[in-house]
Amino acid sequence: MSITGRWRITEMEMWDQDAIDLVQPGFIEFGGDGLGQFGFIAVNGELDCRDAARGGRPGVEFSWEGNDDTSPASGRGWAVLNPDGSLDGHIYFHLGDDSSFHAAPFDAEPPRTANSAPGRALGRK
Repeated sequence: MSITGRWRITEMEMWDQDAIDLVQPGFIEFGGDGLGQFGFIAVNGELDCRDAARGGRPGVEFSWEGNDDTSPASGRGWAVLNPDGSLDGHIYFHLGDDSSFHAAPFDAEPPRTANSAPGRALGRK
């Protein structure tokens, strides 16, 4: 299985699902050309990726540049493919926050849970 494709961010250590999906469903996408993109909350970015296996599993390390709401933002991160076909990774903001994330193939989006039900406060966990 390949890490290439569009992945739905289903969990982040620092933010709840309502925050992740504030502007659009949270996602990270890896192209076969070493480029990619992501979006969650009001953050979006373009990725510059390098293949990097972790623990014998397919993975990628990346730098990114984009925006956090209307402010320029940049950072780095990594992601690795799990045996069950899901993705785990970590994203870092230059001189700022960082968070682990879990993602599933976009066509395999799980149902929303009570933790992501409408009405839950936006923001950090």
